[in-house]
Amino acid sequence: MTTPAGSGKGFGSVSWWGLSPALDLQAESPPVDPDFQADTVHSTPELDVLLLGSVDGRHLLRTLSRAKLWPRRRFNFFVLENNLEAVARHMLIFSLALEDLEKMGLQERSETFLEVWGNALLRPPVAAFVRTQADLLAHLVPEPDRLEEQLPWLSLGALKFRERDALEAVFRFWAGGEKGPEAFPMSRLWDSRLRHYLGSRYDARRGVSDWDLHMKLHDRGAQVIHTQEFRRWRDTGVAFELRDSSAYHVPNRTLASGRLLSYRGERVAARGYWGDIATGPFVAFGIEADDESLLRTSNGQPVKTAGEITQHNVTELLREVAAWGRARASRGDPEEQQRSEASPEPGTSAPTPESFTVHFLPLNSAETLHHKSCYNGRFQLLYVACGMVHLLSPELGACVAPGGNLIVELARYLVDVRQEQLQGFNTQVGERAQAAGFAPQTRARPSETFARFCKSQDSALGSTDPAVEPGTPSLDVLAQPLEASSPAPEGLTQPLQGGTSHWEPCQLPSESPGSLSEVLAQPQGALALSNCESDSKTGVDPTPRYPLSPTSKVRL
Repeated sequence: MTTPAGSGKGFGSVSWWGLSPALDLQAESPPVDPDFQADTVHSTPELDVLLLGSVDGRHLLRTLSRAKLWPRRRFNFFVLENNLEAVARHMLIFSLALEDLEKMGLQERSETFLEVWGNALLRPPVAAFVRTQADLLAHLVPEPDRLEEQLPWLSLGALKFRERDALEAVFRFWAGGEKGPEAFPMSRLWDSRLRHYLGSRYDARRGVSDWDLHMKLHDRGAQVIHTQEFRRWRDTGVAFELRDSSAYHVPNRTLASGRLLSYRGERVAARGYWGDIATGPFVAFGIEADDESLLRTSNGQPVKTAGEITQHNVTELLREVAAWGRARASRGDPEEQQRSEASPEPGTSAPTPESFTVHFLPLNSAETLHHKSCYNGRFQLLYVACGMVHLLSPELGACVAPGGNLIVELARYLVDVRQEQLQGFNTQVGERAQAAGFAPQTRARPSETFARFCKSQDSALGSTDPAVEPGTPSLDVLAQPLEASSPAPEGLTQPLQGGTSHWEPCQLPSESPGSLSEVLAQPQGALALSNCESDSKTGVDPTPRYPLSPTSKVRL
């Protein structure tokens, strides 16, 4: 069976990388109030940002790297994801980006970043780094005091205890809690997922990838993605081949996630790869650049590939983050500034704990944040990824301060969604933003990648979604994602073994708030249906946690 075009299934039910270029969140937020700056001599203005489904931390790192261009400000990033594996990847990527330059050089750091972030297979040295760092994080998560001491920029205080336990289990799996490649046979899982997605087109997969690249991604503005690198990623999952191809053979366990499936009438937990197999990780850092020479063309062809642009951008981003950290650490302390200028200390290579904090919020808490006074009307900027648009509601809008901004990622680079479906999706984004109390920014530059709104001063909680106009294209023709009640396709999953006593996070794909195909697949009138109502119909907790059972098996 071939997956219908326009189904959105290539996006998967779990997001590992974004479908839009990295943003400087300071440029998207309202300007600092000059009166506040004048009245607070000993205080630093704060920027509070709420991000839903940002996935890979690209916006946060971009903001930190460009902070030197703006007046001094303290950042509070509140990150809400739909699965704990994404939270764990956030922590791993940030700990890598903020690693001491004395411990890991800039080139090694950027190459490790790219492989962990976007490759299905790793080189042995990179896999060893992941195991070491994951083991460290697994020991820090259950010990708040040690965590605050070693990672002062990180806050897990809002997570529930069971979520912290599951987060620790994720890190222990990454650290090699289950030995051997069969614990997560990435190459076989990738190929099985590709076969299931392409169906009868599998034998012509190179032609399919060329069509998707030239007729969709290139037409939508990603001309720098080269045919060879896109084919390689579609075939093997390796997007950034920085060494010989034979060096990449260790499965990237950070791309594993749990999922509940029904097998012979019983629900079993299975581990597999449920992420993107259609677009790839090239869009986040590879199609835009501050250095315009990287986007130059010769005879109508780009002179640089998306992989080369990504490597350059990530290297410069990590360089700027390290340089900004040294500057912030020494500012305000003349003796420290003289010491750092004479001989920079290793401990000042990363941003100081006073400069920013990343707060991780509980899963599925978007609809209840406004009930807490500490979040109600707090945020100057709200970012919503395209896979989380169904969470945009008046309740969520109540968390944004009057005059605050809203940025919504559009589905421009989702290759298996048709153009008319993209237009319908954009229309629904505008309707949901209006219902949440936002209005389009009048001075915002036109963009097909992001929709920009500002908070209306007279917005009120409890407004309802407007009726859908008859002329809006219907999206109910989209196929639903693979339901949890269907048997697991052969070779598509790996059973969770019972050799460990830790709990694993598992989530039903049909109830995953991060599935863009769900948002697009619903009829427009049904988009106002809340997750709680959907869950009540199925009778299943949207984020169940199950102990690993030795009897849980799935046919491979």
